[in-house]
Amino acid sequence: MASSPDAATSSSTTSGGVGRERFLADAAARGLEVEIVERLAAKSLEEAAGILGITPADIVKSLVVKHKDGSFLFALVPGDRQISWPKLRGLLGVNKLSLPPADVALEATGYERGTITPLGSIRAWPVYADATIAGRRISMGAGQHGYSAFVDADALTTALGAVVADISDPA
Repeated sequence: MASSPDAATSSSTTSGGVGRERFLADAAARGLEVEIVERLAAKSLEEAAGILGITPADIVKSLVVKHKDGSFLFALVPGDRQISWPKLRGLLGVNKLSLPPADVALEATGYERGTITPLGSIRAWPVYADATIAGRRISMGAGQHGYSAFVDADALTTALGAVVADISDPA
């Protein structure tokens, strides 16, 4: 069951409690069990993993990817890996994809970098998850700085209707 948001959080759309509330509401609507943990601010994914007591591979980055047609998708990639642009382009049958600037990602999802997640995004973009996350308990952004979510990766990909495929390479 999803943790309940702290009523004392800020009401800022992206950095305050509203993003976390959207995350939790979407998880609950999908019947997805998530555990939210508050954590110290981290300057890197490796530092966040250390704070959480997990490996970087256990943190899944939710990356916003822009199509040349202006639409977006989410790519879920473990922290010790990076998007394989040739694999993702091949899977999608396109010749151009890019990571948009932070302000464009915010406009597309309602989340600031470091908090991005497909759960609670202001638009339901397609989700592509790297096959290496299958069968694992992962941590991901929870829609608000200073919080991480733990979730079963298989339950997450099922709830999101994600395409699970080989879309990454070792970092």
